[in-house]
Amino acid sequence: MTVIAILFISLFPLTQLKYIMQYTPSPIDTSGVIVPDDLRELIEFLAKNTHETWADRRISEGWKFGLKRDDLKKEHPDLISYEDLPDNEKEYDRKTAGEVLKAMIAMGYKIIKN
Repeated sequence: MTVIAILFISLFPLTQLKYIMQYTPSPIDTSGVIVPDDLRELIEFLAKNTHETWADRRISEGWKFGLKRDDLKKEHPDLISYEDLPDNEKEYDRKTAGEVLKAMIAMGYKIIKN
């Protein structure tokens, strides 16, 4: 075994190593799913909730706001309200929420507001 192989294996536990070498994501194919217009408001609501859930978890783990991300200091620039996030960060949360809705629709679920 080469020194590089030994170093590589020592850096990654065997459980992680198999994913590095074999993992291929296989999300549900939602390419043909169109989210109805009446669910667009729901995507924005879920995007905000996704951010709020993420921020709540980070804060409970001791993270705080910082001008740039610093994992050692546990500082992150996105620990702010959803409304104050830059558009690219909001779009990331919107895409996540939209893909969840599209996956549900692709699986045959109907989303109806009471």
